[in-house]
Amino acid sequence: MPAEIKVPTLGESVTTATIARWLKQPGETVAADEPVVELETDKVSVEVAAPSAGTLGTHEVAEGDEVAVGALLAIVDGQGAASGPAPAKAPPAAEPAPQAASPARPQPAAAPVATSSGQTGGIQPPRAPSGPVARPATPPADVERDGHAPLPAAQKMMTERGVAASAVGEGTGKDGRITKGDVLAFLEQPQAKAAPAAPKPAAAPVRQDDPREERVKMTRLRKTIANRLKEAQNNAAILTTFNEVDMSAAMAMRAEYKEAFEKKHNGARLGFMSIFVRACVAALKEFPAVNAEINGDDVIYREFVHMGIAVGGPNGLVVPVLRDADRMSFAEIEGSIAGFGKRAREGALKLDELTGGTFSITNGGIYGSLMSTPILNPPQSAILGMHKIQERPIAVKGQVVIRPMMYIALSYDHRIIDGKEAVSFLVRVKEGVEDPRRLLLGL
Repeated sequence: MPAEIKVPTLGESVTTATIARWLKQPGETVAADEPVVELETDKVSVEVAAPSAGTLGTHEVAEGDEVAVGALLAIVDGQGAASGPAPAKAPPAAEPAPQAASPARPQPAAAPVATSSGQTGGIQPPRAPSGPVARPATPPADVERDGHAPLPAAQKMMTERGVAASAVGEGTGKDGRITKGDVLAFLEQPQAKAAPAAPKPAAAPVRQDDPREERVKMTRLRKTIANRLKEAQNNAAILTTFNEVDMSAAMAMRAEYKEAFEKKHNGARLGFMSIFVRACVAALKEFPAVNAEINGDDVIYREFVHMGIAVGGPNGLVVPVLRDADRMSFAEIEGSIAGFGKRAREGALKLDELTGGTFSITNGGIYGSLMSTPILNPPQSAILGMHKIQERPIAVKGQVVIRPMMYIALSYDHRIIDGKEAVSFLVRVKEGVEDPRRLLLGL
């Protein structure tokens, strides 16, 4: 029995998707639960599988088309034959022969049909009756529908000055027609002078591609990322503050407890992200405005932390969310982040894993970035940027020493977060990472 393949439910607030690519072609055999088509939403890519085994029928939509939830994508014929086009409809029954016209009442003559040359063609018009024919009076060609069309001299002046007849109103001429004097009187009124017509914008020049260039259409995910980043710049008053962190203590703790940590927590590796997440959680509790958001004329404060962790995937940057990060242990944080990275590379992140974040962390240091100004992830009000750890000479108690240092940056929405709060927040993060014991003791 044929089975329909439809667009599945795509998650919260997602109602459409784009056909990224067909994985199976019409006529190919498919197994039950085998991926047939890949959809791309604003957030992730989703594979849609065949509901049963059989032969795939015709693609109902093409690659690049936008489809709504519930739309039909294809049909799987369980009998093993590809579903072909619908059978041709039976020809309509022959129409009965027309009955003889009743002689009781003569039929009116058909109206003449105008041809492209302006002459009449087809059925010829009947002869004119011998008596006089009443014809409707036709207004002069220059009379407008409003009944006060300008006279020729007035029309010329109005065209030159960019004045509309409706602006002048009813004229003083015969039948209310606008005269040149009416136009002059209108132009003498300072508040009524018509502004010169704005010049039409020049058409954008067509770009000539070089033969050595390749033009590739932006994916839906990339367009969404671009729109959201531009939205953040347009709507928020973004400011960035910087600090630097001495990573010596964090690196020493990691080196000392790395093996024991992995053994106790089933292979979970102790990294720096869990330390930064816990340091941010502690600072967010102290400065709740950094974890809040603006909603219309209101500010929404939260008593929980949903921490977004920026992860690079094959189609671009995505930000999966650690829900209730303030309740998670170091091991739970490390395990969740490792899982996010693996699923992001495989394109297997779920939609509900990418929504609801209240604060985000991005780590450009894994790519070698020494310093940057991260952009907010709307509707969040702040984001922390981590960077490359680099040994640098610094002064410690009057002595120049070499330490592994990292620059950190906090971009924040100045509409809701004051500079004092932002700087103090970043100082708390610095203190927590430089002395991880503070995090364990809740200091």
